[in-house]
Amino acid sequence: MRIIPVLDVLDGVVVRGVGGRRHEYRPLVSQLTSSTDPVEVARVLVASFRPAELYLADLDAIAGAWPAFDVYRAIRELGVRLWVDAGIRNVEGARQVAAAACDVVAGLETMPGPEAVRGAVGAVGAERVVFSLDLRDGVPLRAWPSAIVPAVVACGITRLIVLDLARVGGSAGTGTDELCRGLASTYPDVEVIAGGGVAGTDDLKRLEACGVRGVLVASALHDGRIAPDWAC
Repeated sequence: MRIIPVLDVLDGVVVRGVGGRRHEYRPLVSQLTSSTDPVEVARVLVASFRPAELYLADLDAIAGAWPAFDVYRAIRELGVRLWVDAGIRNVEGARQVAAAACDVVAGLETMPGPEAVRGAVGAVGAERVVFSLDLRDGVPLRAWPSAIVPAVVACGITRLIVLDLARVGGSAGTGTDELCRGLASTYPDVEVIAGGGVAGTDDLKRLEACGVRGVLVASALHDGRIAPDWAC
């Protein structure tokens, strides 16, 4: 089990995500730093938790704006692997994110179907693509003509994020324990990563028992509910 710190970036600053209601997101308030600059917040997270990876949700790009490639590159220079959700919709989007030396998050929210995922995997390699099963209150954000998880696994996906946006920032748990358990059991060669609503170390232990190998965390790190020494 490893912690993957999250940066939600909107209008050039790190914000606190709440329930996926992006119009309500406000600049980050953190016990770790007074800054909301993405690179500085990333620097503090790396110094405090020493993660191997960070996850960045470029909320402007997800909404259709040009991705913040300069920010991605600056964070990569901190010596961590960076997973970026820039709202890719096609092969060209995947290539652009990969060209910034980042891992490509292919999110259900913006990917139109399994052929787009297959194209992204073919363009940049399976080792560079992470699929995000984006949910709201347990329901996939987008309907595909085929079952979603079997389809992306058949495309070569080996890292699968399970993220319920309604839980983000709520500190009430991910609400996806049983789903994650089932996925981890059915696809033992796929790394299941959970996110959204992690309240503290009890959630981490419970998710690990479900077969989850990584957890996306934001608020609990900045509020001090998960301390740096836990990750060591």
